[in-house]
Amino acid sequence: MPSTDSGPSMDRSLGATDSAVLGESQAPHPPGERAVSVLWSFGKCVATLLPVYLAGYFGFSICLVLFGLMVYMGWKHSRHEKVMRLKSAMYVLDNEREFTTAKVLRSKRDLPPWVNFPDVEKVEWLNKILQQAWPFVGQYLEKLMVDTIAPTIRASSIHLQTLSFTKVNLGDKAMKVVGVKAHTEHDKRQVLLDLYVSYAGDVEINVEIKKYFCKAGVKGIQLHGKLRVILEPLIGDIPLVGAITMFFIRRPKLDINWTGLTNLLDIPGLNAMSDTMIMDAIASHLVLPNRLTIPLVADLHVAQLRSPLPRGVVRIHLLEAEDLTAKDTVIKGLIDGKSDPYAVLRVGTQTFTSHHVDSNLNPQWREMFEVIVHEVPGQELEVEVFDKDPDQDDFLGRVKLDLDIVKKARVVDDWLKLKDVPSGRVHLRLEWLSLLPSAERLSEVIQRNQNLTSRTSDPPSAAILAVYLDRAQDLPMKKGNKDPSPMVQLSIQDTTRESRTCYGTNEPVWEDAFTFFIPDPRRQDIDIQVKDDDRAMSLGNLTIPLARLLDSPELTMDKWFQLENSGPASRIYINAVLRVLWLNEDVSPTTPESPRLTDSGFGLGQGGDTSQVAPGGLGGAPRPQPTQPQQTTPDPDFATEGVLRIHLVEASNLIAKDNFMGGMVKGKSDPYVKIRVAGITFRSHTIKENLNPIWNELFEVILTQLPGQEIQFELYDKDLDQDDFLGRFKLSLRDIITSQFTDTWYTLNDVKSGRVHLVLEWLPRVSDVVRLESILQFQSQQFYQNKAVPSAAVLFVYVERAHGLPLKKSGKEPKVGAEIILKSTSYRTKICDRSTSPRWDEAFQFLVRDPREEILSVKLSHSWGQALGSVSLPLREVLGTQGLVSDRWLSLEGVLPESQILLRATLKILDTQLATCHKAGGDQLGDVSGDAGEEGEQVIPRWDPAHLDLRHRPSFSAATEHGSGAAGQVKLSIGYCMEESRLVITVLSCRALAACSKDGADPYVSFILLPDKNRTTKRKTAIKKRDLNPEFNERFDFDFSLEESIQRRLDLSVKNSVSFMSRERELIGKLLLDLDQIDLRSGVTQWYDLVQETN
Repeated sequence: MPSTDSGPSMDRSLGATDSAVLGESQAPHPPGERAVSVLWSFGKCVATLLPVYLAGYFGFSICLVLFGLMVYMGWKHSRHEKVMRLKSAMYVLDNEREFTTAKVLRSKRDLPPWVNFPDVEKVEWLNKILQQAWPFVGQYLEKLMVDTIAPTIRASSIHLQTLSFTKVNLGDKAMKVVGVKAHTEHDKRQVLLDLYVSYAGDVEINVEIKKYFCKAGVKGIQLHGKLRVILEPLIGDIPLVGAITMFFIRRPKLDINWTGLTNLLDIPGLNAMSDTMIMDAIASHLVLPNRLTIPLVADLHVAQLRSPLPRGVVRIHLLEAEDLTAKDTVIKGLIDGKSDPYAVLRVGTQTFTSHHVDSNLNPQWREMFEVIVHEVPGQELEVEVFDKDPDQDDFLGRVKLDLDIVKKARVVDDWLKLKDVPSGRVHLRLEWLSLLPSAERLSEVIQRNQNLTSRTSDPPSAAILAVYLDRAQDLPMKKGNKDPSPMVQLSIQDTTRESRTCYGTNEPVWEDAFTFFIPDPRRQDIDIQVKDDDRAMSLGNLTIPLARLLDSPELTMDKWFQLENSGPASRIYINAVLRVLWLNEDVSPTTPESPRLTDSGFGLGQGGDTSQVAPGGLGGAPRPQPTQPQQTTPDPDFATEGVLRIHLVEASNLIAKDNFMGGMVKGKSDPYVKIRVAGITFRSHTIKENLNPIWNELFEVILTQLPGQEIQFELYDKDLDQDDFLGRFKLSLRDIITSQFTDTWYTLNDVKSGRVHLVLEWLPRVSDVVRLESILQFQSQQFYQNKAVPSAAVLFVYVERAHGLPLKKSGKEPKVGAEIILKSTSYRTKICDRSTSPRWDEAFQFLVRDPREEILSVKLSHSWGQALGSVSLPLREVLGTQGLVSDRWLSLEGVLPESQILLRATLKILDTQLATCHKAGGDQLGDVSGDAGEEGEQVIPRWDPAHLDLRHRPSFSAATEHGSGAAGQVKLSIGYCMEESRLVITVLSCRALAACSKDGADPYVSFILLPDKNRTTKRKTAIKKRDLNPEFNERFDFDFSLEESIQRRLDLSVKNSVSFMSRERELIGKLLLDLDQIDLRSGVTQWYDLVQETN
């Protein structure tokens, strides 16, 4: 049975009515009108040929004429279609009964919903009232636009001072309500109506800006959609209804016929853009979750009516799809290919996009999304599948599901057939999460969420928080005793929402509502900041731990809160409601098997994939097993990754961003650091109000040595709205690997001042178990603020294959995936096609704190559901093997005796210079002196905060930083190109340049090849503003022979660009380099020390 929510469609019979509209008889025109028509046609022909003549006269290309003709034809075609759609819609509305009873539209799917379904009723009496009152509605609209809207627009801009509405006419066609459906079974305190509205009007609105001789307007509008009207609360007094709330559940269909200058919006490309922008404006006020609320009585909580508590939350598990259409075909479809599918999920204005799976007609997504459901019945889940392409993605099908079905069933786990395509299904698991007003089951919900796994980064939510921001009183005044314009920022972890701004008052009334997903309300706070509209002046703040809500009746706090850092009587009224998300299901989630195979266990799958024959074969005899290899065969690149250890120590002389009184009073900053490397982002903790913060945090990352790889460091000042930038710098991984160990201060770029102290170490990997003890002893003596423990080893795991796995209960072969777990870190392999002997050939890496105590676990399952065995490998056993390598078959527990898995575990000890054993007379590291221990005693340095004081750091003393010797470094690439017979010098970058002023320096590089009497070889780079670590990457070529090049001497200077009257130092550093010291044939790229020029 077709859904009643589809609404009456006005465009089903548009094509059928075009001929009727065009075929209407017309009265003969008088001779005078005919002559005018002929002259008008002649004028249009001249106007059409004039551009062609002018193009030839002025010698323009014919392409311009053709392009203009194409644009005109596209505009003409688009405009003609709009006019015909409008006329057809008007004709259908005026002759609805005739078209309903016509034979051509008598099929069930073409009848309006009020014909098929008795619960959708016609309201002709209401349409008659609207038709009778429509002229008076037009008079009111004309008065509103001319007397109110036009003056407001003229005052908004100096360019619009001559704007006026020359014509406002709603026309004769009134809006029609073609069907009404009433919902009274859900809530006895409200009346819920669904109005199927349709408007195809001859409205005409013209506007003119006389200053620019500009005319524009609208002549005809179509609007079709389902408008929900809620009458609530029902009260025992006149007018019986407290308020009227209305909104569109889905975006209505809109079509506008433009006139005048706005005709340009009908040009192909612009028409869709303009319609989308107008539709977005309508959606921001009238499409869910936005509502228009009209209170009819006083003392109503309008915010609660405009944004009530959701009906529930639906957790969507996008699992997989099968038999999708192959779009990436070869030779124009002669050879079937694959597709790169991804899915787009929509519920109202909430949209989610999955990742795409390369070259697969049976993709596995395994992603989870959570959506808020505001209205049931009415809201739908729409899933569209596309094929990812570089240009335009191909459509692979769609499916829609009414969420009222999910609410009634609680859990829907099913394969849904994709529509509008030849084949394809998608597997969804939908869970309806009810909103509990009690915290009794919160611990159970959090524990259950910890067992949920998906490929999405967002954790499952345990609760939902609705905050109703009502009003504030007695806020402090601005400077000069002026009224503020308050707005509110609400933050929970990384999510921040803003209220609207109430201008010119210290007693604002916002009546706004906000909704947040909460993973764990026991450990989270809501931070409320009241600010002036410029976001600079704070009017007060408030922090509410969500744990207070857990102790409140019905998890609700509805009261006044005293604002901190505000006036003595400043307070804010907030209603905060917490609801626990509960899934009413006693069994754990399971994934049903894919029905792609036939019951006999064999056959061909769709999309070109061939399923394997069941183990029993056709006759039930066991299949002969091939000889199994005894060891794995990983790729040559297996276990070649390295580990980078980043010790973020401190920073100094950072910029103060939290200023007061417009910058007149200097404040502090709340700095934190973001470290990005190889797609991984680390973030330090925030240090409050400190321009010289000490973090002492440790980060470790496993990296593959790739050319050009960089590590990016960015510093920010933590704010409630947008964090302020404090500087950045980049480091080359190749340089770090070359130096192995670096303990250096790095100057921040793109800011006036600031530097960061880092200790970077590329850890050597050894197989010497003897070193493990000293490394573990070094670990035990370290302390870091982020509670990180340095890794003692890195574990490389190669999962190759399994053998002898059991069948499913249905007798079919399983789709096997393996999960590899080491403490809190876990990885998943791909899911193999149906087989009892799957093969993965996948490698994984783990950081190991103490290999003597940790255990590697491998769990096998069918599509992450039915368990197929597990195995545990204590790393202590790997320590006892030769070369710290375990490569063998391991028996699986909990399944058949013959079930095994073949994997390799390679352990590498991470050595570190800081844990090197020292003799009393040997070299020492850091501040460890030679008499720190007796001869033969091991000395293991420990991180000591005292060494952070610059006065105690010999490696970065004031003499070293500003003395006459060190001026920074320059990175050059010098070589001779034999093919071009040229000497090539590339100035790559500089680092750690000496500052020439409080703003740093504006460096550039200048050099000359001596001897050069005429200075023909003098070159210089571009100037880099305020950068002490500039990157130039500029190449300079010289037409010298190889013999002549060897005889040259490079005289290079790094200079500061200064003005004529400036007192700043110009020369930063110099370099003299004889090219005969370099192998020019092979070329060399390296850093060279700069020397300051002395008197």
